[in-house]
Amino acid sequence: MKKWTGGVLIIGLTCVLLFSYSFIQQKQPQKQSAYQFFHPDDDKIANFSKPVGEKLETLTIKPHLVDVDGLDYLFNSTHTLKREELKPLLAWGQMRLLLSRSDSLPETAQGIKEAAAAWKVLKSEIDETRVSKFDHSTMDKNCSFSVSAVNGSSLVASNDTVILAIPCGLIVDSSVTLIAIPDGNQDGFQIEFVGSQGKDETDPPVVLHYNVVLPGDNFTKEPVIVQNTWTYESGWGKEERCPNHGSSNNVKVDGLVKCNEQLTRTSTEEKSNVSDHNHMGSNFPFSDGSLFAATIWAGKEGFYATINGRHETSFAYREKLEPWLVSGVRVKGGLRIISTLATGLPVSEDIDMVMNVESLKAPLIPKQSKRLLLLIGVFSSGNNFKRRMALRRSWMQYDAVRSGVVAVRFFIGLHKNKQVNYELWKEAQAYEDVQLMPFVDYYSLLTLKTIAICIMGTKILPAKYIMKTDDDAFVRVDEILASLKTKNPDGLLYGQVSLDSKPQRDKDNKWYISTEEWPEDSYPPWAHGPGYVISRDIAKFIVQGHQQRNLKLFKLEDVAVGIWIQQFKKQIREVQYVNDERFHNSGCEPNYILAHYQNPRMVLCLWEKLQKEHKPDCCD
Repeated sequence: MKKWTGGVLIIGLTCVLLFSYSFIQQKQPQKQSAYQFFHPDDDKIANFSKPVGEKLETLTIKPHLVDVDGLDYLFNSTHTLKREELKPLLAWGQMRLLLSRSDSLPETAQGIKEAAAAWKVLKSEIDETRVSKFDHSTMDKNCSFSVSAVNGSSLVASNDTVILAIPCGLIVDSSVTLIAIPDGNQDGFQIEFVGSQGKDETDPPVVLHYNVVLPGDNFTKEPVIVQNTWTYESGWGKEERCPNHGSSNNVKVDGLVKCNEQLTRTSTEEKSNVSDHNHMGSNFPFSDGSLFAATIWAGKEGFYATINGRHETSFAYREKLEPWLVSGVRVKGGLRIISTLATGLPVSEDIDMVMNVESLKAPLIPKQSKRLLLLIGVFSSGNNFKRRMALRRSWMQYDAVRSGVVAVRFFIGLHKNKQVNYELWKEAQAYEDVQLMPFVDYYSLLTLKTIAICIMGTKILPAKYIMKTDDDAFVRVDEILASLKTKNPDGLLYGQVSLDSKPQRDKDNKWYISTEEWPEDSYPPWAHGPGYVISRDIAKFIVQGHQQRNLKLFKLEDVAVGIWIQQFKKQIREVQYVNDERFHNSGCEPNYILAHYQNPRMVLCLWEKLQKEHKPDCCD
């Protein structure tokens, strides 16, 4: 009897211990694996059939999740990275649901597919560098400030095609100069800026096609310059001709006319007096046998060409065909090239030669600080190395930033150029202030970066306020913080607020919006993109709304925030639209809070003025 009782007692104690151990295991936090880090929303994916939160009145059909080519690889291929190497991928790891929506932004699928290919190459370089830490022979070709070819000696020629390689793309103020002589035996010649050829493409995209038709013998043809673009998917775009008779289009690119007025006027006069052959074509910048110097610049809004010192044409950038994509210059037709020079190209700093890396590195956030006061997310592109370094050496040196009260992070999509990605990865590891995006950096995908900034400011580096700005903007952080002290921290949109604006319906305009994209005649209030601040509650609403697919994706990122805030106002609380004219979105004015379109030299000049003169004066 005693043995039987003892056996029952032992079995009972064992059951109690097993139950207790199971309960403790359920309560104990589990260590997050690399897979869990990059798949934080897997449970949400499984339960998406259940509506979460209030649906928008304007949304009749909730977008569903779709498979996107390359997305699985982008989120499943990080397991070999060390934990400290994951810092540039914190926001990346939270964006899977955003990228697989059926209502995705234009070019999302292409941006992801190309990013997967770029990431595969970059990851291979990371792994090789880790194995042979001191052997950099695999990536010995650096981003050069300039490349040139004289007398065709270093140009790669094939039949009538000549190519000058551009190592790391173009940036604002990059230029390509050709000194050449037209050959009248052919009708003309073409200068083309070509991009990198995709895996499935038979020919590379043409970012700029500059086609010159010569006047011919005895000026028997009307001379003209035709500009256009070409892609494998869409073919030729809409051509722009100069001179363009009867055109009433007064749109300018970087403040410059699309076609030289003197050339247009002279051409019109010549058509009315065709018998005067000596005068006909006299003002056209190209002629048979005459040496010319043509410089094509990359501006903020488009390309513009100067021939023999005179501005002749401008051409606005087109979607998916931005200057950072340019990988070479191709010349066809009747043209004898004397020399070619590309200069002002993007160059990364040699981190090993930077003496003050620690003072430029993102400071640690104090452990006792539960929440930042402000997170500043900066839009940047992979090859804008100089812009980022200028910000690190200027307004990112404010005491509030260096003490960890304010955090600054650059949000950058992957580049199609492997050297740019490798330099960017080294920069991210050195300064710890870069957040890479799992897509290629197309203009139409900027809205995804805005959401990523909100993710960073609510889930990863929680902040009371979240600010978005650009890498060519100078931000007076002290004035931003002083202004925020006087504001109610709930439901805030602070910046240069547009209260009455309408969608652009001109298809040739960069900001064109169709009635399908936005059927209403006006936009809700929004703040201009170079710089604005939102409160944490709005940022949290934006993140949750997109994770639950209850908010509309919209390709104009600053207007999109205004659209989302309108829904916040309907569902949560009233919104404070605080307009401050000291946010300058198109330059600099004295007593600025934010100055836009500032190149690296001007950014450093503004900082020097503040340090020495203690005045917010602009630099010429």
